[in-house]
Amino acid sequence: MLPPLKPIAMKERFSLLFLDKGQLDVLDGAFVLVDKNGVRTHIPVGGVACLMLEPGTRVSHAAVSLASRVGCLLVWVGEAGVRLYAAGQPGGARSDRLLYQAKLALDDQARLNVVRKMYAFRFKEEAPSKRSVEQLRGIEGARVKKMYELMARRYGVKWKGRRYDPNEWESGDIPNRCLSSATACLYGITEAAILAAGYAPAIGFIHTGKPLSFVYDIADLFKFETIVPVAFRLASKNPSDPEGMVRRACRDVFRETRLLSKIIPTIEEVLAAGKLPVPTRPTESVPPAIPSPRSIGDAGHRS
Repeated sequence: MLPPLKPIAMKERFSLLFLDKGQLDVLDGAFVLVDKNGVRTHIPVGGVACLMLEPGTRVSHAAVSLASRVGCLLVWVGEAGVRLYAAGQPGGARSDRLLYQAKLALDDQARLNVVRKMYAFRFKEEAPSKRSVEQLRGIEGARVKKMYELMARRYGVKWKGRRYDPNEWESGDIPNRCLSSATACLYGITEAAILAAGYAPAIGFIHTGKPLSFVYDIADLFKFETIVPVAFRLASKNPSDPEGMVRRACRDVFRETRLLSKIIPTIEEVLAAGKLPVPTRPTESVPPAIPSPRSIGDAGHRS
């Protein structure tokens, strides 16, 4: 008899795959995408951090169950990945880490400390002193706007600013379409890593009030060293299929930079800057009747 399936660590996984126009199912024990002609494409679901499901994709109960057991995040997105409609949640199973994250976000000084650490991590210099979170957010926005301009100049791309209409995707210019597709890729694997580490995507520090606030916070730390150069480099070639080329290039840069091995340690580093202790188990708490088995996966994965 085969041993039960267990998640493997996020750092050991392939980043993401985009799937469309097919039925995801489990057939003969394998996770497969079946097209309209009945042709099966095998998906190594246990070794992938995130599957991005585009229009035309249908998913069976067996496929969702297997993806959950091996800790693969399923994300239902729009054409080119520019809209997120829904997401599964194979991680986030650590109440101590959720409480720790919430405690940091609710403490004004701790939140400011975390935001200052994120600023220092992103720009490789200390944040200006005596600034509030709102002021640092404004400074960061101005710097990011300038960085986009410099990147466009570096690759010879005509840049009119970061703007696009998700309801009229084709009306956007090539640089913005490339950036949006690349950002969708980064958000997907960042959410998968956050859940695998046992944290909540919605509890952010710089970004707030959104279902993926913390995803935006963490993804922004890596954006300009990974996907932004890729997007502008490809935009400079005026590609006929910008979304497809960007996805493939992002997949390669994620592997080359070993991004999945960096995200979770970075999360721990920036949260530690809040200088609050991790909550301990209350003395009156009752342990689970059935202890969770040991796993080789990350802390937040359900074993």
